[in-house]
Order: sequence, then C-alpha cells, then structure tokens
Amino acid sequence: MSEEYDAGPVAALRRIAFLLERGREDTYKVKAFRKAAAAILPLPEEEVRRAVADDTLTKVPGVGASSAAVIASAVRGELPERLARAEREHGGPLVADGADLLATLRGDLHSHSDWSDGGSPIEEMAFTAMELGREYQVLTDHSPRLTVAHGLSAERLARQLDVVDAVNRHLAAAGGGFTLLKGIEVDILDDGSLDQTDEMLARLEVRVASVHSKLAMDADAMTRRMVAAVANPFTNVLGHCTGRLVTGGRGTRKESQFDARAVFEACVEHDVAVEINSRPERRDPPTRLLELARDVGCLFSIDTDAHAPGQLDFLAYGAERAAAAGIGPERIVNTWPKDRLLAWANR
Repeated sequence: MSEEYDAGPVAALRRIAFLLERGREDTYKVKAFRKAAAAILPLPEEEVRRAVADDTLTKVPGVGASSAAVIASAVRGELPERLARAEREHGGPLVADGADLLATLRGDLHSHSDWSDGGSPIEEMAFTAMELGREYQVLTDHSPRLTVAHGLSAERLARQLDVVDAVNRHLAAAGGGFTLLKGIEVDILDDGSLDQTDEMLARLEVRVASVHSKLAMDADAMTRRMVAAVANPFTNVLGHCTGRLVTGGRGTRKESQFDARAVFEACVEHDVAVEINSRPERRDPPTRLLELARDVGCLFSIDTDAHAPGQLDFLAYGAERAAAAGIGPERIVNTWPKDRLLAWANR
C-alpha cells in the first residue's frame, strides 16, 4: 500500500529538483522537474485533477512522463515513487562532522540567480533559503566585466534591487522573519579595483570580492591586486581566494599564486572576512591556507556560492571544514544576527 502524501504536486516536484541538485545530479534531470512545477503551478487544482483522471498530463507543455507520474501520485495523495527514491539517495546528511557549527549559521553571503549565471529565479532561491531555516540570504550575482556569467551592469543591478524589495515585501507578508539581502560578487580587476561603481556598491548591503580573470598572473602582482581589493572600504568578504577547482564538470584548475600571509593580514587590518567556499569543486581556501588565515586572526564567512536552490544546502561542507580547522562560531560572520552583520558590512 502506498504511503500517504499531502503536500501537493508542486511541492513534490520542487523537492525532487532540490534533492537532485543537492546530490549533484545532471542538470537536465533537475530542469525537467522544475519546468513541470512551473507548468502546473498556475493551473486550477480541478484542472490538474481532471488531467490526471483523463491521463492527459503530458499534453501540458513542460510536463513529461516522469513528472506526470509524480503529479498523478501526489494528486491521489500517495507519496510519489520518484520522490521516495530521491529522499533515499540524496536526503541524508551531506557530511559526517560539523553539525554543531552548521546549526549556528544564520545565513549565507554568496549565491547566484538566473540574472547572472545561476539556474533559478531570485524568488526560488529566496523561498528555498527560507525553507532551509535561514534568517537571511545574500544575493550576489556577478559584476559586468564577467560577461561569460552575464554580469550585471549598474543599470541591471539597479533593476535587480527593485526585484529584491518586491520579494522581501512578499516574504514579509507571509511571515517567518526571513530577509533576502542585496549584494554582489564583484570582480577584482587587474589593478585591484572593484568592477562596479561606488554609487551602486554603496546601495548594497554585503559585497563579496573575487578574482575571476588572469588567475595565473605573477605572484607579486596577484598579491598587490588582492591586497588593494581587500583595502577597498566596500569589500566585506574575499571570495574563493585561490580560484582553484579540484573536481567537477569544469575540470581542475591550479591555485593562483600570491603571498597568502600578506593578503590575510590585510583582511585582518581592514576587517574583511575570508570566505570558506563550500562548493565541493572548490574547497577554497585549501586546508593549509585556511589554517594560516585562522592563525593570522581572520574572520570567516562560510558560503555556498550556490547557483541553484539545492546547492544552498552545501553550507554543511564548509561547516565541516571550519570545524576540522578549529574555527569557532565567534569568528564566522554569518553566525551573527542580521543587524550585527549589516552593521559590520556597512561600517
């Protein structure tokens, strides 16, 4: 006899997509379930039920055979088999350690939407963060120089800020106390300047500064570049500092070379947090540099760098690494309440 399920077909499809992303499954599988959820969301409940009864769900644009089976089961009040399988395969703990530290994290300071190179709309990222129990999530789409990631010009960023305001009004009406914060992952240019106007940077709440170009430049030049960016009063977080890739579909990439002690000492001097990037393909900083930043006295931010809703759960990977390095919550800025975080970021 089938297990009962009462959350509805849209919730079932979204949960499957979330779990597949969390488990780093192929993107095309994820998109099929998200597309089906978007297709039936605006339809009246009776119309969906009638399509189930008539076996015509696959005539709805965006609904395929697999998603139709999920919808049909959910409409009948039965746990969809595909959802049960996804829960078995991807619903368990991502890591063995770091749970206590993970529980102290109130939010995430680095995430992307489909306004740049993310795969989902702003509201989907925000809703998922709220469902995960976050108090805040910072939206940090890319800056204009990173054209391969559809970086935001000042004009597009200004429009995005209006969308964030609208999302927050909707979320406030629903209750729950979650806030989507206005941010950016701003490129560190060759000379260490930041790839956005000061006017726009001043309108934001949190700013992550990262190197994305000329990652193999001379170590002395890279050191000067990074120190200059850290010294910029708008910089709050130094993102994925070495730029390395250790696994994944994009292949591997060596670490950038720079004087890490000089860069981390600049972070301490200017009260900038070093990001512990939780993406499995990055694991940045490497352990030896993470421990050096710890010993130098840096603050840290454990971030997902999520490009899809299911990746918002990747905080667990960063928490495990921070715990293993002996970095306590008092040095991690996203354990702080929102008001304290914003006071620090806009000092």
